[in-house]
Amino acid sequence: MRRLLDFLYDSAAAVAALFMVGLLGMVLLSIISRQLHFHVPGTDAYAGYLMAAAGFLALAHTLKRGEHIRVTLLLNALKGGWKRGFEVWSLAIATLLAVLFAYYSCKLAWQSHEFHDISTSSDATPLWIPQLAMALGTVVLAIAFVDELVMELLGRRSRANPDEQLRNE
Repeated sequence: MRRLLDFLYDSAAAVAALFMVGLLGMVLLSIISRQLHFHVPGTDAYAGYLMAAAGFLALAHTLKRGEHIRVTLLLNALKGGWKRGFEVWSLAIATLLAVLFAYYSCKLAWQSHEFHDISTSSDATPLWIPQLAMALGTVVLAIAFVDELVMELLGRRSRANPDEQLRNE
């Protein structure tokens, strides 16, 4: 199961990286088209779709690598059972929020499909298509939070190296 979950997180991150490359392509196309005095309609909208897709699909991978921003001031002040209890409580709340976020993201994409909602820009893209990446990214994030919560409850959750938190790149 661990290998399957890690494959899921890594695959979502790989697709996010491909969307980042697509974003670069859209931005370069927009710049080149302006320099050569022609216009490719929809490049701004598609750049936005690709940016959102990359961000949402990378969420779970970022969480599993310990790269999400955490406010650990209170957590570091607690010791023993209080610290573990607060960690479990925090993960439970985060899991609940991630599941709600995933549910409503999927519902939004479904409703956009049902109502034939399209973009108001010149590209007239059916909005459910770019919203699929958001829905998929939030579902994978919810799975990652459930994974983190279960691992914490089992006492097998890996901790980030404290020195790693001091990096400033």
